[in-house]
Amino acid sequence: TYGVPIDEIKEGIKNGVRKVNVDTDLRLASTVAIRKYFFENPSEFDPRKYLSLSKDAMKEVVKNRLQEFG
Repeated sequence: TYGVPIDEIKEGIKNGVRKVNVDTDLRLASTVAIRKYFFENPSEFDPRKYLSLSKDAMKEVVKNRLQEFG
């Protein structure tokens, strides 16, 4: 659904759509979080640190989408 307006997705859900893919949104959120971490911490390389931030960013996308989709 990347690039599809939320209102159109909600209309699809009202009309029976039961599966909405948000993987691209999750990958974008993850990538942004990781890039930001490396920009702010150029000498760090511990994946536990940046992957934790990536996971948190994806959780936020999922929470937002669930709320937006109703």
